[in-house]
Amino acid sequence: MLMRLLAEPPFRILTRAALKYLPTSLDTKVKWELSTRPAYLLGVYEAAKQAKREGRIGIEVIEFGVAGGTGLLELQRIAEMVERETGVFIKVIGFDMGNEGLPSFIGDHRDHPDQWKPGDFKMDEAALRAKLDHTRTTLLIGNVSETVFQYARDIHENSVGFISFDMDLYSSTRDALKIFSCTDVLAHVPLYFDDIEFIFNYSEAGELAAIEEYNGTHWETACIDQWYGIKEGRPFPERGFLEKMRVHHSFSDIENIALHRESVHLPLS
Repeated sequence: MLMRLLAEPPFRILTRAALKYLPTSLDTKVKWELSTRPAYLLGVYEAAKQAKREGRIGIEVIEFGVAGGTGLLELQRIAEMVERETGVFIKVIGFDMGNEGLPSFIGDHRDHPDQWKPGDFKMDEAALRAKLDHTRTTLLIGNVSETVFQYARDIHENSVGFISFDMDLYSSTRDALKIFSCTDVLAHVPLYFDDIEFIFNYSEAGELAAIEEYNGTHWETACIDQWYGIKEGRPFPERGFLEKMRVHHSFSDIENIALHRESVHLPLS
């Protein structure tokens, strides 16, 4: 009753501020967004829980579009925390063009050339690498149309559990989505799409177009859909990042889980 009262609009901001300085459970951290990247915290935590449902010992969490590295460093911190509290081993992978910024080729209207230009969002690669925990985190530099397959071939060991897409361009997002065709993934993978809320976004361009195209070509095996019920029970249900969360559903993995549950007589929840 007290926590319900503290989550009401007159008190919730003060409650969240106080919780930042108190020892709290991981559930509380996720619910009250005690992270600079609450979408990452939510996505990684739900991925770890999904991994345990599937009997997986580890997952890999990914950021497509690293730029300055603020997000990747927070993802690294979150992975360590979630691993410690859930027992699920978590590796972190970052994909970016590095010091080059956005690629030299930006295509037609689908890449929003009215908003982005080659060289935007450059990285100081040396400075970022110096801050990374290289026992946990791998930074892949190059065009994602090539590095996604390099990752699948040389680095990928555990199921993909969470992905953030912040590549701005339709073409880069389209290529990044090929990760679902060349790696092992959880049956339900939380996703975060950063660039879908601006006035210039529409369904025939950018990340939204890449999602539509993916669903149109994989309709028999998988889909990316909205995260239903994501706002329920949250103190800040109006938060914009919740609108950017999606889930990738792999139909064959869902069927395999159902068969496994039936064979060992596990409950569905």
